[in-house]
Amino acid sequence: MGSAPTDAFAAWVEPHLPALWLLARRCCGQDAADVVQEALLKACTTRETYDEDRGFLRTWLLVLVADRCRKHLRRARTESPLVEVAAASRDHDVDLDLRRAVARLAHRQRLAVELHYVLDLPVADVATVMGCSTGTVKSTLFDARARLRVMLEVTG
Repeated sequence: MGSAPTDAFAAWVEPHLPALWLLARRCCGQDAADVVQEALLKACTTRETYDEDRGFLRTWLLVLVADRCRKHLRRARTESPLVEVAAASRDHDVDLDLRRAVARLAHRQRLAVELHYVLDLPVADVATVMGCSTGTVKSTLFDARARLRVMLEVTG
């Protein structure tokens, strides 16, 4: 059986694990487990630095996952320029094309898209996770949508 501090930490982060896993899977593919584990280790060792007056726990944990994703992708860049994204359904070409296009975005654009459109975070929370202003997030999302339109050859 686990110790009381370990059990308390697990209970503290457990409600947020689905969002952490989703972000890590979408940004780092098959290496998501390593990324989440590294982020949770960082959260455990720096738990005392979390200040609930400065933001939500979920946002703080997503910051840690996003940081680990960025570091992981930087290390993996020399091995493979793209993260393989598994398609949920090969029958839906549009969905597959969109997933591939999102995977080809620059890391910052991809992170903004994943946080805002997939995890449904408000722009202010995306800014917190990315460590930038809300204006920068809006601009990054605008640029990402423009790039996706070009990649998907959508005119409008």
